[in-house]
Amino acid sequence: MKVIDFRFRPNTPEIINGIAGSNMFKAACKAIGFEKRKPQPLDEIVSGLDKRGVELCVISGRDSETTYGSPANNDSVLEFCRAYPDRFIGFWGVDPHKGMAAVRELRHAVTELDMRGASIDPYLAHIRPDEARYYPIYAACCDLGIPVFITTAPPPQVAGAVMDYTDPRHVDIVARDFPDLKIVMSHGGYPFVNEAIFTCLRNANVYMDCSEYEQAPMAEAYVQAMNSFITDKVVFASAHPFIEQEDALNVYAKMPLSDDARRKIMYDNARRVLGL
Repeated sequence: MKVIDFRFRPNTPEIINGIAGSNMFKAACKAIGFEKRKPQPLDEIVSGLDKRGVELCVISGRDSETTYGSPANNDSVLEFCRAYPDRFIGFWGVDPHKGMAAVRELRHAVTELDMRGASIDPYLAHIRPDEARYYPIYAACCDLGIPVFITTAPPPQVAGAVMDYTDPRHVDIVARDFPDLKIVMSHGGYPFVNEAIFTCLRNANVYMDCSEYEQAPMAEAYVQAMNSFITDKVVFASAHPFIEQEDALNVYAKMPLSDDARRKIMYDNARRVLGL
């Protein structure tokens, strides 16, 4: 079966060290044993994709410089996409606190650098996704015809991050205000499982992945929904390297999904969101 991974970051030495030493994730990495992750050169990583039948990966950038002081990782996203343009699709990380400078940078990234979407992390920006500072970014995405990736679940022990910034009910407001905007909620809005499912159900323009939380308490609701009323609204994502891609694929291989749901979630839905 063909696979598109909608949340993947290559585990090169620079990326592994950057995540482990970041101001945002240092404590979280210690809590989850991230130091056990094995770095690899990029060519080996791509060979691994071939072995696992993964056709494409979306690499999402992150810019949380205003709140955490760490520089954006967009340059690495661009580097990966240029090295393997047939395997990686880049989403540009945007810091809403940078105002119109962020909007102009996003426009440049899409029109000149071939980035295919925007990526935001409200929990790291310390504001809700329906906060006014995000609205020029959403308007630019609509104008550019690109989707936006919204992280909707905070990892453990991130200083200053609270769950309210990731509540899918705030995404529901954004979907109402921007009906032409394709929205992908990452991490399934956990722990707001039912709210995330219903946000996808009631908004034609909202999708989600359930990465990292497919086996968490209450996750059976995700599976039930995938097999029924949001079969067309979920995309597979591994959250590699926080979760090994192979492990994530094994979880989905064992998940009790119908053949139709499995094909759509692992491949077809992502193609539609990406406009392929």
